[in-house]
Amino acid sequence: MDEMDQSTTRTQRGPAASLNQAEIRSIILGLMISLLLAALDQTIIATALPTMGRELGDLEHMPWVVTSYLLTATAATPLYGKFSDSHGRRITLLIAITIFIVGSLACALAPTMLVLVAARALQGLGGGGLIALAQTIVADLVPPKERGRYQVYFASVFMTASLAGPVLGGFFAEHLHWSVIFWINLPLGLLAFVISYHGLKKLPRHDHPHRLDFLGAFLLVVATVSLLLALSWGGLRFPWFSTPIIGLVGSSAGLWVLFAARMKYAPEPLIPADVLKNPVVRMGTLSACFGMGTYIGLTIYLPIFFEVVRGLSASHSGLALIPLGVGTVMGATVSGRTMARFTHYKRLPLAGLTLSLVGMGILIAFAATLPLAAVELVLGLISVGVGTLLPVTTVAIQNAVLPHQLGTATGSTNFFRSLGGALIVALFGAIVLGGTGLGDVANFENMASAAAKSGIDLAGVFQMVFAAAAIGFAIALTFIALMEERPLRGSAVKAAEAAIAD
Repeated sequence: MDEMDQSTTRTQRGPAASLNQAEIRSIILGLMISLLLAALDQTIIATALPTMGRELGDLEHMPWVVTSYLLTATAATPLYGKFSDSHGRRITLLIAITIFIVGSLACALAPTMLVLVAARALQGLGGGGLIALAQTIVADLVPPKERGRYQVYFASVFMTASLAGPVLGGFFAEHLHWSVIFWINLPLGLLAFVISYHGLKKLPRHDHPHRLDFLGAFLLVVATVSLLLALSWGGLRFPWFSTPIIGLVGSSAGLWVLFAARMKYAPEPLIPADVLKNPVVRMGTLSACFGMGTYIGLTIYLPIFFEVVRGLSASHSGLALIPLGVGTVMGATVSGRTMARFTHYKRLPLAGLTLSLVGMGILIAFAATLPLAAVELVLGLISVGVGTLLPVTTVAIQNAVLPHQLGTATGSTNFFRSLGGALIVALFGAIVLGGTGLGDVANFENMASAAAKSGIDLAGVFQMVFAAAAIGFAIALTFIALMEERPLRGSAVKAAEAAIAD
């Protein structure tokens, strides 16, 4: 029996019939190691960013350390989804891990900020596949109604990364060297590669031929870079209504039009129209885009707030960021475990995002004057609310598509979530650097003193950041409220068959 025949047979039998529990646990272990790579890289870098900017003498381009990663990860994510639908999850995940390791090595050796930004872009090409593929592989293994309990395993990984990442990042940056945060990816990456290589050999396959839309990915990247440059340079390097900024915005708009045309007329577009036409996919994706994108922006700029407004060190700012990560994992764990028990599973993220909005309102009004313990409590409440969103949107989207579209649909969701994160990080950067006009200051300690001498209210600048975050959460709340609640099927195959009628 050839490989395609085997794939067809497995599809007909369903994922549960193909593997026993021991084999499923082996696959989950490999996925957890891969997820740890991606999750730790996101949390560990936030508290080290100010030190990177200081030691490399380049504060202006510091946001691009995050943005370049998110940008390439964004473009690569749907390509990984389609490639895995065509060639299998195992080889695709191994490719992603390899690229991530090479990118991490380049980051650790980077001598300048611009080289670091380029290396982070390479790392993002690998990282873009890690989280999306893990979610897709779980969808191959278990039906939608049972996926919530597997979120507990992944939640433990994110909990570990949320607890250890900020502390390790601040400690390495302050007491060792910021490059250590990239060096540790090498042994972790090799371990993930070995476990995934062996564990995924028996993974059920639902191969469906796809063509990769590299032109669409190129248009997306150039359109997004143009917009991000406008956000980064506007009001700082050039006036907002200057020719360069207007030209960048106009170029971005034109390229987005070309990208939309490409999605409409390409034989195999980067983001398939039939997937986006699904109302559950559309609303769930938009909600995740704004909710998780805003959360990513907060994880990057809250350490800066703690350092320049509250006067904490890099290590202490890492400790202060822990409630934001832990609360998100707690919210996701509760949401994932309870989804299958309630018909109206949207109610938890609706309540959660409302709680997040209330918390952002408190930060807008009192972040600079509240006792630090109270700020930590508010951050915990905000993150618990945001955490309830991700499992609901992910499982609801996977529940609404065909088996051979799982990779594409999950990749598309992560694509827009990463895109939202890249744009919101750039927007927050524009608010902070543009609002202070101190982008040429070499480090954050000097920024605080220069702001004091110039009479600039840094607390007021971050009030604007928190207000922008509140708007992002409000938009996410609106879209999750509009998302249709379809019953979660006990069988992945039945769920896919129900999606045919859409």
